[in-house]
This record gives sequence, C-alpha cells and structure tokens, in this order.
Amino acid sequence: MLLKVRCGIVIGVLSASMMSQAQDYLPVLQYHHVSATSPKSTSVTPEQFTEHMDYLKTAGFQVVDLRSALDDLKDNIALPEKAVAITFDDAYRNIYKAGFPILKERSFPFTIFINTEPVERQSRSFLTWDQMKEMKASGGAFANHTISHPYMLRKNEGESDSAWLGRMTNEVDTVEGLLVEKLGSSPKMMAYPYGESNITIRNMMKEKGLMAFGQQSGVVSADSDFENLPRFPASGAYAKLSTLKTKLNSKPMPIASIKTGGDFATDKPVSLNLTFKQGKYRLKDLVCYVSGQGKAELDWLSDSEVVATASRPFDIGRGRINCTMPDNSGRQYYWYSNVWIRSEANEGYISEKS
Repeated sequence: MLLKVRCGIVIGVLSASMMSQAQDYLPVLQYHHVSATSPKSTSVTPEQFTEHMDYLKTAGFQVVDLRSALDDLKDNIALPEKAVAITFDDAYRNIYKAGFPILKERSFPFTIFINTEPVERQSRSFLTWDQMKEMKASGGAFANHTISHPYMLRKNEGESDSAWLGRMTNEVDTVEGLLVEKLGSSPKMMAYPYGESNITIRNMMKEKGLMAFGQQSGVVSADSDFENLPRFPASGAYAKLSTLKTKLNSKPMPIASIKTGGDFATDKPVSLNLTFKQGKYRLKDLVCYVSGQGKAELDWLSDSEVVATASRPFDIGRGRINCTMPDNSGRQYYWYSNVWIRSEANEGYISEKS
C-alpha cells in the first residue's frame, strides 16, 4: 500500500512537471521563396533561412507537424514546450532547392500549401510531384492553396453568387483530389490565397473538414477560429531575427469575445472591440497599431472591454490592427491581429452579406 502511495506521488510530481513544460498554443511561421533572386517582399535568402532554423535549434524550439499540433490544440492536448510550426505558400521550386536541405539536415517537419495549376503544367519555377514525394518522405506535408491562387472573394464579370461559390468549391475540391491521387493523402488544411475569406468560404472549409489559415498575425490556441487561423510572416520585411524572436515567444491574447464589424472595411475608420477573459493582466500596457497609421485610439468601456479605432479609413486593399500586451513576467507578449478588406466597386468582390 505504501509503495502504491509513493508511486502515486511520483507520478503526480512527474505529471505536474510535464504540464509546467507543456504549451497550449502554437506560433506558425509563414514563408514563400527561399532565394536571393526572387521578389524581396516574399523572400528569405538561404542565409536568412539558415539563421532562422539555427535559432530554432539552439534556442530549444520543438518544430512540430502542423496538422497533428492543430488537432491536439483543438482537443486541449498540450504541445511540447516551445512548440512551433513551419509553413510555405505557393510551392516554389526554390523551397526544394534551397530550403529543403536546411530543413532535412535538422529533421524539421514542415508544410507547403500548393496551388496546383503551375505544378500540373510543369512550370520550371514550381515543385514537381516527384519532388514533393521526396520531401514528404523527409517530414514534408502538402496542403491546399487552390488551383489557380484566385482572390477567393472576387466574382468574375457577370457571375452569379451561386456560380462563384461553385467555382471556389472546385478550386478547393480539385486540389484535395490531386493531393490524394499524387501523394496518397491530404492533411485537410487550407491557406487562403492573399489571406482572404468570408463566412461563406469559412463555412465551406468547416463542412469539408479543412482547417484554414488567413494572413493575420498571431498565435494559434484552442480558442482560435480553426477556419481562419493566424500565422507570423517571416519573409521580406519580417525576416529580421530580432523581431522574429519576439513573435516566436508570443502568446495568444486572452480574449473572451471579439467584434470586428465584418470582413470588409468601408470609407469609415474600422474599430475592433475586445473583451478580455477573467484574470490578472497588464491591460494598461495594451497597445494596438493600425497598418500605415500608427497607434489606434483605445476606448475602455469597462475594466475588461476595449474598443480600438483607426484614425482614418483604410486605403484600398487589406488593412489590419495588431494588438500586443506584455504578460506579467514582461518576457513574453500576448498578440492578436485582425484584417479587413477595403475593395473598389470594379474589383468584383462578393457582397458582405453573401
């Protein structure tokens, strides 16, 4: 009996120790090109990518398989301490030539979201199915980025809402079929081209069992919208290791509810209403930044509810508000971001109500 009690105590101590080292959130890095000659805005050089991957290794980050980690978070299963996931968009061949050897050497799993039209026509700038098979054998996963990389919320001229939705359904279903046919399986994940989606597209993802990513920054947790997940861009202007370190050490903002006013911005300044969970947080240190405008105005409606408002309307295109707040230790930051689309009438965007 005494032995059982002692064993129970040991198991309890070990469990507590393991939980203290566990993590209930996941930063996800987003890359495109790994090249010194591709567009700088969406590229890291091989040297920069090596620096990033070396930092993950030496700083003790645990690079995890993305889909498995998302499943665990959704089921409230703890991830390893300092878990992180690596992703790429667009299936560029330079990922295979310059990025894959670096990942393979370190045994890092990774996910590439592929648009299949250039792959199928055998563009020399894009991956081949054989290259993908080789990468899959060494920890690579390949997921959905549509056939043709369209703006998913834009209708063709004269196209009805139902015809648009049918076209978007085909963009998704065709890639899912090719992943199974060519690679044997699909991880059932999606990255929206340009990060754009609306409630109709997100409902489609849910019905098809696909987890999906936008292009807002932030950290994934069990509270995230699994049809519109955040990632941290790590290319171009975001490739500096100093700023990447802050993002890798970020936590999900402790938010109980969010009001954004919808996916589309108008000719009025956008606002973001955040209600925080119960707890002791450094709410007085919350700062929200509006893309291209600086700090948002913060209006505290109560001790736990704030409205962040832009100073002026967004320009045409995509705009965002990023909010950060230090945790009680001051060593990590809570992070939340939201993106809006401000469209022009001639761009053919689907109605906000569709």
